[in-house]
Amino acid sequence: MADPADANPGTPSLAVRVRQVEAALREVLQPVLDEHGLTLEHWRILAVVDADPGLGMSEVATLAVVPAASLTRHMDRLVERALVVRRIDPADRRRAVVALSPLGRDYAARLLAAERSATLPVATPTA
Repeated sequence: MADPADANPGTPSLAVRVRQVEAALREVLQPVLDEHGLTLEHWRILAVVDADPGLGMSEVATLAVVPAASLTRHMDRLVERALVVRRIDPADRRRAVVALSPLGRDYAARLLAAERSATLPVATPTA
């Protein structure tokens, strides 16, 4: 069986491409993040919660690719900044669920607009 990498010589591995996309995204988002005193991790958390309000903390950690051990610290900061609301799940009182506040939705909309305006190195491989 032929190696797929041989079909496109000079094409970086998927791991390299993912890092290139992340670097390009960071370059576009950093000014907006700095303006609001947020980190890229905060943005990933806001984006996940914006897309699916009512998730539990472990689900947010998994989807935002943030270690569970540091999610609580990040989430505490977002709650302090009034960007996220954390509540007890009425269906399971042992579990906390999160949603964006109106201010959090506003920040998420601005960051999503910046993200969508980015030209990311995804569509075509570099040669």
